[in-house]
Amino acid sequence: MKKINSFKIVAAATVLALALPAVANAAGNSEKMVETAKVSQTNLKDAIVPVRMIAEAIGAQVKWEQGAKTITVLRGDTTLVLQIGESTATVNGKTKDIGQKLETKNERAMIPLSFMNEVFTTQLGWNENKIIFEADDYIGRASFFIHDVVHGTFSASDANLSPELQKLFQPQIFQEMWKTYEQNMYGEIGKQISAHVEENNVHINATLLYEAKNMPFEVVIRFNKQGQIDDFMISPFGPSTSTIYQKPDYDHKEKYIEQEITVGEGPFALPGTLTLPKGEGPFPAVVLVQGSGPHDRDSTMGGMKPFRDIAVGLAEHNIAVLRYEKITKEHHFKSFDPKMTLKRETVDDALKAVALLKDQKAIDPSKIFVAGHSQGGFAVPMMIESDRDKSIAGAILLAGPSQKFDALLVEQQEVALERMNQLKMPTEAIKQQEQAAAMWKSIAEMINDPQYSIDHLPENFPAGHPYWWFEIRDYIPSEAAKEQKTPMLVMQGENDWQVSVKQFEGWKAALKHRQDVEYKLYPKVNHFLTEYDGISIGMEYSEPANVPSQIIDNIAAWIKKVK
Repeated sequence: MKKINSFKIVAAATVLALALPAVANAAGNSEKMVETAKVSQTNLKDAIVPVRMIAEAIGAQVKWEQGAKTITVLRGDTTLVLQIGESTATVNGKTKDIGQKLETKNERAMIPLSFMNEVFTTQLGWNENKIIFEADDYIGRASFFIHDVVHGTFSASDANLSPELQKLFQPQIFQEMWKTYEQNMYGEIGKQISAHVEENNVHINATLLYEAKNMPFEVVIRFNKQGQIDDFMISPFGPSTSTIYQKPDYDHKEKYIEQEITVGEGPFALPGTLTLPKGEGPFPAVVLVQGSGPHDRDSTMGGMKPFRDIAVGLAEHNIAVLRYEKITKEHHFKSFDPKMTLKRETVDDALKAVALLKDQKAIDPSKIFVAGHSQGGFAVPMMIESDRDKSIAGAILLAGPSQKFDALLVEQQEVALERMNQLKMPTEAIKQQEQAAAMWKSIAEMINDPQYSIDHLPENFPAGHPYWWFEIRDYIPSEAAKEQKTPMLVMQGENDWQVSVKQFEGWKAALKHRQDVEYKLYPKVNHFLTEYDGISIGMEYSEPANVPSQIIDNIAAWIKKVK
């Protein structure tokens, strides 16, 4: 990992102690601050430090047993047991010399920093009651950031935040999010299980996996290329399941190359992947546009990566594909704009991707297509309308809704309820679904209430930022597409409960006069474009599955015949 700069990060000012319960509360806090400073190399390693402060700063869980006067520190696969007055400890059941007796000072259990670094394979330093992190110790810095904010000892004016995040970040919001997840979803949060760092064209991402009573969960802290914390995301669906993804049979690595590419520029630039067939170009190209939610460039869902499948599959047909991280994924917190619109969330970046492809020597600028999945398909007519230069040669709708979005959500809940009854699901599950259907019906009624508008939004709107919903209240994609001239391919799975066949029929009815639109319907295909033999209600999403080659072959054949 390359270093951002030569200085260190000073991460804590006043010690958060492991105080003995007989003297003080072991969970007690002291005020702290975070600052950036250049420090000397001579005073980093040979220090005696508070156990709790060091342990919690790296994401460990600390337990104190008063009767035995033992301290247990848990992090990842490491269990460290310390006893007051002893000069040895046990690490995963094996005895290890500390180097001196574990003693208390000012109601704190103190230990050599070098010992903690060795046990937990960290590289922490210490200077005047401050933990020092190397600038490129992203895991350490991310762990401390989470601890510091959750415990209410963080200042939003910290120099380690990017200027964009400083403008938006309020620590109490993070604290409230954390508490909400802990109370309503994950249960009591424990130790950090694992951590890893990945780098893309925009961010260096530290992904931390935490243990919790009900299920583990991930937190991603994103650093910009200047080493500042630029964004963060708490995964609402537990840890990533990308490791169970299985490559499709049509993935022939020797037939394509992948290039990292950046869509857009500035604080909201997006990292992406351009999949190019090997051989002589220029090639036709497709921009893949995700559905609703914070999707990655592969549109990963459980054991599926449909966008990756499409990219490598189309490479077999000498068609290039550009896919990118969605703005609500890569800039998750920063994109929480009360006036976020569908255009900003989906359309603008798709058009930037099209413009980027036009400048690529390997791409035929007259053969650039957009393929929108779900909400991305819903936005396709808006993309075509905003395409002033007529750069889009054609559009592919992958399970794209044809009607209003609020009506779609009502229909989605009704279809789910119908299918659950077909499957004879437990009474309690059906009752919950009935409640969800009723809730979305009331939300739709509120959206369509004429007393409300983007200039007069309802208070306490229960479905996210109301501006997003009211800004597209009157947008009907199939109506918008009636007079457009850009060729379209509409593709739909019959086993899709999220965007049902009714939406597919809506496209056919609205565009029946157009001769440049083709339709493809697939009997077993679910919402994420994979085949499922049962009745889909989403339970199969966690299992590995791939986009059928027939879908990819149909896309390729259509692209090649578009003039």
